[in-house]
Amino acid sequence: MLTPPIPIPSPLIAEKVFLTRGVGVHKRKLASFEMALRNANIAEFNLVRVSSIYPPRAQLVSKNEGLKVLKPGQVVFCVISDAATDEPARRIAASVGIARPVDRTRYGYLSEHHSFGETGKQAGDFSEDLAAEMLGSTMGLDINIDKAWDERKGIYRFPKNIIKTQNITASATGDLRGLWTTCLAACLFVMSSKNANKNG
Repeated sequence: MLTPPIPIPSPLIAEKVFLTRGVGVHKRKLASFEMALRNANIAEFNLVRVSSIYPPRAQLVSKNEGLKVLKPGQVVFCVISDAATDEPARRIAASVGIARPVDRTRYGYLSEHHSFGETGKQAGDFSEDLAAEMLGSTMGLDINIDKAWDERKGIYRFPKNIIKTQNITASATGDLRGLWTTCLAACLFVMSSKNANKNG
């Protein structure tokens, strides 16, 4: 008797991704993280942190569009950056940078950066540059984040708009009462309906 073939699951490659961010405050650190998740509208999912590849052909959609296809309790893969402090007025930031090739058949990079003392813009610029540097190194481009901003941006666009970059960043200052303040930025991966159906 022939043994039936073992089904091979489809690879889990996201068709869509979306970005979100949030800030939370609470007397307990973990609860402040939960408040930040709620503020970002992603507290109802079982989030699984993954590393830093932007899937080929994945469409970047709005948060509202991405949330429409997710269900409470669903396991959702994501890249998250978070920072927390209980020091009054201390500045914190969390950012996810994105670098995508214009050629959508190639993969891109996501970078996580969290910091103390930086503005949201500083943290966002750094995470964006870091993602571009990682992607550029796979494409033979010399993108050095220590170079001047204009020089780096020129490399991103040379010679045929090779790389698109952006970031999602949350920043905050520590609660003046000494409560825990957490900020987070995230990129969530939305799997294809085919994979979702296989998993129930």
